[in-house]
Amino acid sequence: MATPVKICGLTRVEDALDAARLGAQAIGVVLYPKSPRFVSSQQARLIVEALPPFVTPVALMVNPSTEEVETAIREVGPALLQFHGDETPEFCRGFSLPYIKALRVRPETDLLQYASDYAAAKGLLLDAFVEGARGGTGATFDWSLIPPGLPLPVILAGGLDSSNVTEAIRRVRPWAVDVSSGVEVGKGLKDAARMAAFIRGVRDADV
Repeated sequence: MATPVKICGLTRVEDALDAARLGAQAIGVVLYPKSPRFVSSQQARLIVEALPPFVTPVALMVNPSTEEVETAIREVGPALLQFHGDETPEFCRGFSLPYIKALRVRPETDLLQYASDYAAAKGLLLDAFVEGARGGTGATFDWSLIPPGLPLPVILAGGLDSSNVTEAIRRVRPWAVDVSSGVEVGKGLKDAARMAAFIRGVRDADV
């Protein structure tokens, strides 16, 4: 089966349309004000509304309040929530939409326990740990830290680009891959050629 691709940190409608045209199954908009890829609810809504059918819009938030999540659901119109902070399982499952939970992986991380704690999640997005950053750093992590048999689908992130995504998929066999900085020419500015090369790398792994 072809590995699904999520391209995250979209800030422009034209980039989202390019991502969809090139074969991305999901796009992410960042609603975390401290991120260099932050977009307002209004801009996020424009991106989401422009998407063709069968492309899943994902709203990424970091330690939001209940009100902020409800506002994002109402004003942006995502199909899936992505929690990238220290949100509790009870908080994450308290909304009308399904969610995925991001985790910055370190050697001491007990991924099996984490998957058990967040059993209601649709998947775990595994990212690199970089002090003071919440993703989009371009850093990879040791993929061997991912134990076999995780009970939730793995969405592999962290420093992926066209040069390493084929190897990453062949080694980890994730459900999906997530890319942000690896297809950019600037923070939040995606490049169609880099997105195309990344998706080719994904397809090469699936052969």
